[in-house]
This record gives sequence, C-alpha cells and structure tokens, in this order.
Amino acid sequence: MIELISDLGGGKTTFVQGLAAELGYRDAVTSPTFTLGNVYRVSDSLQIHHYDLYRLGEGGILADEIGEDIGDPHIITIIEWAGVAEAQLPPDRLRISFEVTADTERHLSFSAGGPVSQAIIKELSA
Repeated sequence: MIELISDLGGGKTTFVQGLAAELGYRDAVTSPTFTLGNVYRVSDSLQIHHYDLYRLGEGGILADEIGEDIGDPHIITIIEWAGVAEAQLPPDRLRISFEVTADTERHLSFSAGGPVSQAIIKELSA
C-alpha cells in the first residue's frame, strides 16, 4: 500500500498518472476526489486502486473495501488523505510525502512503516 501525503495541489494525482503510465496504462488517470476511488486496469494481472479520502470524516465502508484491496497481490493500493482511515490501514506501508518548493518544484521523501515498504525503498534507491 502506498500513502501519498501533501497539501491540496501537491502533485499526488500527477504521481499516480506517472506510475500508471510507467506500468503501461494508457488511458486517463484522474483525481478521485469526488468519486472517492478509481480503478485502473494496467494488465490482466495488475490493477491500481486509487483512493482519495479527503471528503470523508471517517473511513467507514470504504475502509473495508481498501482493506480487501490491500490483501490482493494483483492490486497496487494508493491512498490520498489516508489519515481518515488510519485505524483500518496496515502499519507497513510506503509513505511518499510531497513538498512544493517556492519555484513550484516537488521534492519527494519516502518513509517505510515495516519490512515490505523498507524493501521497496531499498529497491528504489538501487
């Protein structure tokens, strides 16, 4: 699971667009702010489930759906504003924080919540 952290307009959806394109997805990737979630079928065996919990006061039933996604090895789960469902999310997740600089560049920092996400960061650093 990947948690994206930034202010509004920080580049979270742009990041998902780039990741999806890198994995071979060729259709539009849009912000799920108003739909709460979008699914992108990358291949027959891989999907990206992109959630935006900004408009929710609590995770509710959507947190249950996210929990099912996280257990599926064929789904990359990406969540914006994950704090809303913090109690239902696994501690071992990759957190990517976006900082917008004065010149509108984005600086990303990565942190890991456990061994799986630590291995991902190690692989990205290689």
